[in-house]
Amino acid sequence: MSTQTATGATAAKSGEVLLDIVGLSKTFGKVAANKDITVQVRRGEIVALLGENGAGKSTLVNQIFGLITPDIGTISIKGDATPVKDPKDAIARGIGMVHQHFQLVPVMTVAENIVLGHETVRGGAFLDLAGARAMVRELSDRHGFAVDPDAEVDDLPVGTQQRVEILKALSRKVDLLILDEPTAVLTPQETDELLGVMKDLAASGTSIVFITHKLREVLAVADRVYVLRHGAVVGEVDDLTHTTTTDLATMMVGRSVVLSIDKPPATPGDVVLAVTDLHVKDDRNLEAVRGFNLEVRAGEIVGVAGVEGNGQRELVEALAGMRKVVAGSITLAGQDLTRANPHQTHHAGVGHIPEDREKHGLVAAYSIADNLVLNEYDQEPFAKSGLRQFGAVRENAVKLRDEFDIRSAGVEQSAGSLSGGNKQKVVVAREMSFGPRLLMAAQPTRGVDVGSIEFIHRRIVEARDAGAGVLLVSAELDEVLSLSDRIAVIHGGQVVAEMPAKGADRAQIGRLMAGDH
Repeated sequence: MSTQTATGATAAKSGEVLLDIVGLSKTFGKVAANKDITVQVRRGEIVALLGENGAGKSTLVNQIFGLITPDIGTISIKGDATPVKDPKDAIARGIGMVHQHFQLVPVMTVAENIVLGHETVRGGAFLDLAGARAMVRELSDRHGFAVDPDAEVDDLPVGTQQRVEILKALSRKVDLLILDEPTAVLTPQETDELLGVMKDLAASGTSIVFITHKLREVLAVADRVYVLRHGAVVGEVDDLTHTTTTDLATMMVGRSVVLSIDKPPATPGDVVLAVTDLHVKDDRNLEAVRGFNLEVRAGEIVGVAGVEGNGQRELVEALAGMRKVVAGSITLAGQDLTRANPHQTHHAGVGHIPEDREKHGLVAAYSIADNLVLNEYDQEPFAKSGLRQFGAVRENAVKLRDEFDIRSAGVEQSAGSLSGGNKQKVVVAREMSFGPRLLMAAQPTRGVDVGSIEFIHRRIVEARDAGAGVLLVSAELDEVLSLSDRIAVIHGGQVVAEMPAKGADRAQIGRLMAGDH
């Protein structure tokens, strides 16, 4: 194991070893997900797990939490090497976990979700909801989380749902908190708040293991870092004082990685997309897009910057034909798409990388090959006279697999079994391969490792340079600033400012995103 150093974090803690993992290995079929992993976490220490998608990070933490049983190796918690039987056993031994995909019941309130599974009752039969509400308020005040105990989870923005997940774990009095991609769906402001909470928890003696692809976060809060590649620990950063994000990225990927986007100046052409006075409602029948106006030209990337929940999702869904337009117009190269459905929108020349690849980007049970022709399955060469042309479907899949570096056991592998980064590459390959006039990329690198981010960014720039207009919608302000040619700031469902990306002031954009205009 190599030892390196990095900047920006606090000095590593010393003292009681809270978690001691020795020689841990786990195999699924012929795939070695974890190989002879040895990791230690001391009390009050923040330890980051880094690695590409599929490196074995989630498998490791799922074994710590009792969701997966190791093949060999030991997991000792506070000196007790008794195997963790299941999550209930892990919780009883002081381990809490916040999963990458939230484990909340949408129709229940915050208080009901937090006490679910360890409810207290009054009179032997009645759920003590008043006690649950009081506990939520006390936890919220203690950790600086503004959460309404009576709010239904389904009505909460994703950032607040993340807080609920963390409060649910903390309500069990944890010694070790596992966070799997805790900031993947948070805005920059929410991320800063969460990192502050993590520091406070560590200062109070709670140990934290967290998985992230965002290297700046690692340098901001981690005491130590373990880097995983192909299921094994390939590096440890135990003195965070000198290493850069580039150094960490190189350790993760095993090669030099370009974190900044190097692209030639844009040469904008004719208007491809024209959105005029658009009004769209959200799922609660409230107006989310309120008079939105924007043009995107061929050969340019227009980035939409905004705090999540300001109409971005509804805007993209309306442009993709997935959501009804209340008023206003959408035209693509002069063609009216205001009332078009997703099929018509695609065949007019719109490629759509959706923000939720699991829900709107893939059919998990279908093969990679079938997912790559979801929009074209009934078109030649994939179908002739109503008959499926399996050879053409497979040939297309093999070509795109190689071109877009989709790592899999074969093109017949189910899309649902892929790592997050490879799932995203399947979506990107499908939406770019037909040569769209307009490419809409919504959160294109959410939950994706640095190697895949580099690749996806390069392909987006290539689409621009091939003459497509690109509409980039991202909660990552760094991504918007570095990838865009022009930036439109959205607040309250409308564009409040437009500016060239070159020379744009990050602080000014942040103020505009917050409604200071």
